[in-house]
Amino acid sequence: MRNEFRNLRLKQLDRRLGPFRTAAKTPRPPRGWLRAIREAAGISASEVARTLKTSRQLPLQLEKAEAEDRITLKSLKAAANALGCELVYALVPRTNSLQHLVEERARSQAKRQVLGVEHSMALENQAVGRVNEAVETETKRLLRKRGLR
Repeated sequence: MRNEFRNLRLKQLDRRLGPFRTAAKTPRPPRGWLRAIREAAGISASEVARTLKTSRQLPLQLEKAEAEDRITLKSLKAAANALGCELVYALVPRTNSLQHLVEERARSQAKRQVLGVEHSMALENQAVGRVNEAVETETKRLLRKRGLR
């Protein structure tokens, strides 16, 4: 039952991530979203500062921090709120789906294990060969163990 629940959760999460896959392909503006939205909406840094109840410099510092990938989520959310926006946050697998991500990770782990054993066997002049077949078998075993096959 636990494995069925895990599979169901994986599929549900994959469906929920669907809309974010397109967004993940959208490049961030060179100077960051905060600055792009603020300028496009015609909002001054002073207005953002008033909304945040802080100095005029902070919004500019937040914009710079976002553009340099060093802003915190808390700060980004506060700045988004000050601009009348929602912060949308998701982790989107680079692969087609979460299922594919899990399978690739299992295959990678299986390959490391099989190649390690194969190397040891070769040192003892007992190498079996058929490494690809062994990797696929080990991958299937790992996926079954995780309840994903």
